[in-house]
Amino acid sequence: MRKLLPLLAGTLLLGTSAALADPPDREAELERALAGRVAEAPVACIDLHRIRNTRIINGTAILYDAGSIVYVNRPDSGAESLRRWDRMQTRTMMTRLCSIDTVEMFDTNVNTLKGIVFLGEFVPYRRVRTSAAD
Repeated sequence: MRKLLPLLAGTLLLGTSAALADPPDREAELERALAGRVAEAPVACIDLHRIRNTRIINGTAILYDAGSIVYVNRPDSGAESLRRWDRMQTRTMMTRLCSIDTVEMFDTNVNTLKGIVFLGEFVPYRRVRTSAAD
């Protein structure tokens, strides 16, 4: 028992230090995802039929890929529920997703509700065109 106590204390200390470590730089991840794109004026809604793919930046934003445009939504509330491997579920009455809508986040392993995200405005990022003379 005396040998087990220091081992248990060491294990707890390692777990605590890992929890206190800085999270990955989420803003840098978002910048990498938007490299070569320029922000335009925010819009209130996006057409769902144009969305090809979605990507979550943990605790920060949802990226909606519409080909030449990527819409970035930084939620007004609930961003801490955003996790890359969780499933998003959105209920809309129309074919558009708007800043007044919510997204429910579900743990994919046990299919339980993890949180509700209240969407903000969608900021479109369009690819920067380079001229042939550059």
